[in-house]
Amino acid sequence: MTVNFAELYSALQTKIADAQENPLPLVDVGRLYQVQKFCSLTGHMWDGAYVIVNARSWGRLPKDLQETVAHHINSAGDGSRTDIAALTTHLEVDLKAKGLAFNRPDPALFRAALRNAGYYSEWRKRYGDEAWAFLEKYSGELA
Repeated sequence: MTVNFAELYSALQTKIADAQENPLPLVDVGRLYQVQKFCSLTGHMWDGAYVIVNARSWGRLPKDLQETVAHHINSAGDGSRTDIAALTTHLEVDLKAKGLAFNRPDPALFRAALRNAGYYSEWRKRYGDEAWAFLEKYSGELA
């Protein structure tokens, strides 16, 4: 079931929803720790900012400018990952102090189930080896 974030607190409070899937900053800002007891840190998802450029316009830029822009976009992405990781660590401490209990499921069990179902091989074919190698740089080996 999907619940609008504006209604999530009351949905958890009244047991219309028994769980939610949001990053720790939203758990904190939405005060969801007041209406849930447990939080599983699965690390199964990352949502970042996406930079989209018109291919024809990009292709008209000089190669050196493309390289400079790509370098700075990638650098900002790495900085964002670092900032979010630090914020998550800080929020985990704060939310524990507010009574939220954390657990960390073993990701190997989830990965094995996805591997056995053919999920990783399907998505590797769709994305290609280069993109897959980049993903595994951050996630560890998946296939």
